[in-house]
Amino acid sequence: KSLGVTVKEINIKNACLGHFKDIGQDQNNYDLTYENSQARERTQILMDYASTVNGIVVGTGDLSELALGWCTYNGDHMSMYGVNASIPKTVMAPIIRSVCQMDDYKSARAVLEDIIDTPISPELLPADGEGKIAQKTEDLVGPYALHDFFLYYLLKHGYAPRKIYDLALEAFAGEFDRETVKKWLRTF
Repeated sequence: KSLGVTVKEINIKNACLGHFKDIGQDQNNYDLTYENSQARERTQILMDYASTVNGIVVGTGDLSELALGWCTYNGDHMSMYGVNASIPKTVMAPIIRSVCQMDDYKSARAVLEDIIDTPISPELLPADGEGKIAQKTEDLVGPYALHDFFLYYLLKHGYAPRKIYDLALEAFAGEFDRETVKKWLRTF
């Protein structure tokens, strides 16, 4: 609203509940089917709504999510324009911070800063008892600082995992121990 953007909320609960009923999914089973059905339903609605208003769906997925496969097939990895597809996750906050400093976005500064301060999450599971985000992406896939480091040295230099591991130990000394780096390099 601070940017003059039209806001429209479309509740997907009934569509997801109908889908759960169709496939025999318990709506209280918060498994991968529960999560992915929401991502796919959101995408279906976005695509269909975009066609009714002669619009396009702008994706929010970034290079790090794509590299890790941290996106739902036929869900949030699809859009007509993947504006962040070449941007690593660790670069997103600095981009938003720089936008915050632009006069044209002054009215949205508080909202943008709130976005930066919010834990990264697909928000597909219900919030905890205090209303806080229950699902934090880095708890599940690992620290984006490490993954983006791995990604850089793999894509830019073509280094083998052992060399990337050694470089990461040096670069993140005091921040991540050997086992943590190894664990998330294996995931990567």
